[in-house]
Amino acid sequence: MSSRELTAGAELSSWLGQQRSLAEGRWLVTGAAGFIGSHLVEALLSAGAEVVGLDNFLTGRRETLDAAVKAVGPDAAKRFRFIEGDIRSLETCTSATEGVRWVLHQAALGSVPRSLENPIASHDVNVTGHLNVLHASRLAGVERFVYASSSSVYGDDANLPKLEERVGRVLSPYAATKRTNETYASVFASCYGQRITGLRYFNVFGPRQDPQGPYAAVIPRWLDAMASGGICTLHGDGLTSRDFCFVANVVKANLLAAQAQGERDTNEIFNVACGEKTTLRELYAHLRSAALSRGLVVAESPVGSPPRVGDIRHSQADIGAISRATGYQPLVFAEDGLVRTAHWYFDQRARGG
Repeated sequence: MSSRELTAGAELSSWLGQQRSLAEGRWLVTGAAGFIGSHLVEALLSAGAEVVGLDNFLTGRRETLDAAVKAVGPDAAKRFRFIEGDIRSLETCTSATEGVRWVLHQAALGSVPRSLENPIASHDVNVTGHLNVLHASRLAGVERFVYASSSSVYGDDANLPKLEERVGRVLSPYAATKRTNETYASVFASCYGQRITGLRYFNVFGPRQDPQGPYAAVIPRWLDAMASGGICTLHGDGLTSRDFCFVANVVKANLLAAQAQGERDTNEIFNVACGEKTTLRELYAHLRSAALSRGLVVAESPVGSPPRVGDIRHSQADIGAISRATGYQPLVFAEDGLVRTAHWYFDQRARGG
């Protein structure tokens, strides 16, 4: 294992050092140049694994992937092969899954607002692309297929915490694509005997998350504004709450799910989060405190704007199911992760990154 500390933290680095079985086969990470995908690539290479990455750079960035590969050092980087290609091509997916033991399917067109503006594109990437990777994995004899779902599938179900078996009416095209992905996973498991696990992510954040563009997530967007003296915009009254999940936890959940014991014809769906609840007002206060500690001048409150269509009001996960099935427990909780992430962004800005 590399002596370099992972971008996602020493806790993940320490945990990976105990997972010797990660190096016993080839992994495919789709969306490898994205925020979560790049962290998976970095973690697997650090653990001694052979990794294939697939991305078309539609939303992922070359510099994000380059940073992940650079972080593990030149020797580990030799075990990485990158394919620039699109999951909407079955031929590309077939080539990428050749000789692969585990698939971590992260590639998607994210963002609820983006899906409202262009539902066709979201369906094309998220559903057709998902089906292509799933089908190619079946043909390649992949041992376990793990894919990224979303807490957005809970829709208008008002119950907290969110339990996997209890979902409501989805509120956006993006959520509909993720619900459809779960349906296809269930069908492929029952019809073809595949071992499949879906992970419902709850508001993942951390270093290397893109702060730019109209669909940027709130944490990197606010941190970028704080670092540059810009304006932080708050949609709604600030009482909307989320279960913010540091990226190290998501990496751990993916690797545990991929190697969990189980019979064929397995289709599982798990929440991935910390089991906490943080309002957007509280989130702003945490980030502002980190900014003030670095001598930055930040307004006491963000600028208000109307709530966004399609957003869930409150979101908090029950993580009992994934804990019982895989032994998952969060490595880093939200408040600590927010401080680390804030300082990472401020350091990048100071270095001109």
